[in-house]
Amino acid sequence: MTPEEFRRYGYQAIDWVADYLAHADRYPVLPPVKPGELTDALPGCGPEKGEPMEAVLADFERLIVPATTHWNHPGFMAYFAISAPPAGILGELLAAALNGNGMLWKTSPAITELEQVTLRWLRQWSGLPDDWFGLTYDTASTSSMHAMAAAREAADPQSRTRGAQPGLVVYTSEQSHSSIEKGAIAVGIGQDNVRKVPVDAEFRMRPDALEELIERDLAAGLKPCCVTATVGTTSTTSVDPVPAIADICELRGLWLHVDAAYAGSAAILPEFRWAFEGCERADSFVTNPHKWLLTPVDCSVFYTRRPEILRRAFSLIPEYLQTVSDPRAVNLMDYGVPLGHRFRALKLWFILRSFGREGLASMIREHVRLARELARWIESDPRFELAAPVPFSVVCFRYKGTDEENRALLERVNSAGEIFISGTVLNGRFTLRVAVGNQATTAAHVERAWELISS
Repeated sequence: MTPEEFRRYGYQAIDWVADYLAHADRYPVLPPVKPGELTDALPGCGPEKGEPMEAVLADFERLIVPATTHWNHPGFMAYFAISAPPAGILGELLAAALNGNGMLWKTSPAITELEQVTLRWLRQWSGLPDDWFGLTYDTASTSSMHAMAAAREAADPQSRTRGAQPGLVVYTSEQSHSSIEKGAIAVGIGQDNVRKVPVDAEFRMRPDALEELIERDLAAGLKPCCVTATVGTTSTTSVDPVPAIADICELRGLWLHVDAAYAGSAAILPEFRWAFEGCERADSFVTNPHKWLLTPVDCSVFYTRRPEILRRAFSLIPEYLQTVSDPRAVNLMDYGVPLGHRFRALKLWFILRSFGREGLASMIREHVRLARELARWIESDPRFELAAPVPFSVVCFRYKGTDEENRALLERVNSAGEIFISGTVLNGRFTLRVAVGNQATTAAHVERAWELISS
């Protein structure tokens, strides 16, 4: 492709993106396709000779877009709604053009240093400790797995060479994300050694139950090593009592990891700092700007106050990667499993600069307002009931009927194609769940969602 051809097709692609972002709601948020339909529509083998870009772009519109679940749709209210605004897309575009790999400082000084600066800005906006070290991974699942590895290293320094010793135990809430268990599986602690701590009536970890489980494991000759607290659990966005959990971890010498993948973005609002009390005492902390901070997937930010433990767990430098030592030259490959390191910080930098803290805070504040307005509508309708508190922008509720009726309501609403909501199980009952989080979602979209749900 010549520079002239690239410019022509690039303009065509940008025009498509601009139209898409302006009118994403013209598509059904969930594609009306069946499993295997796209597979059957595509050739069974790749082309022997290159095809013209006109044909590739045409097939993108003809085949790929109709089979896409539109996460950038203002009616996307399932899981945790996300956004990819123009500023973030431009940052991703330029990162792809530079095509850098920040494994060592010298392989891309810009990747390494912009990441450190951008994560410092985010840390300052969020009121987190100044001395925390930060880096990006792809998702919170990877970030939390690295927290498990650091906790294992701290509790059992020889695990790096001989493997994890039997009997290490991890504690997490019954409401925590499945990535905590996956992380324990990945680092050799094992799923059987993950304790699910009971929760209170508001789905928050009970510190007294945590203490009991730790005492029981110590009496059995096991070795507790890590506790994961959650600020904004996946199902209900509940907030674990981090100060009390931190007290236990400090007394017992356990690694404290805080999973704030969703709610961490709310720390930039002063009125939500209550949710992060005690987090400054954590050994590690994860937040995902690609969830509620307008950054295109993927961008998970991992902070730790003990980077030397993380580095000790993973640093392995073969001869071909030896480099000059300099205290300001951070080599990101030393802090995790991946050798390569994408230029994720560029799109985050574009977002932080183009919106500013006030712009991002205003968006989050509006999403919370819309969710609480929806909660009031639910409470005022005698056919429905709230199933959990609404601390942030996720509303869990039920139709006062059977699980089957609630599942049928979910399918009916989603099949209309205007909005997409999800479900969970709370206290043994199927529960509907609406998550407000897309930049383009307005009061009109939430009103329409309630109209479809309540009709």
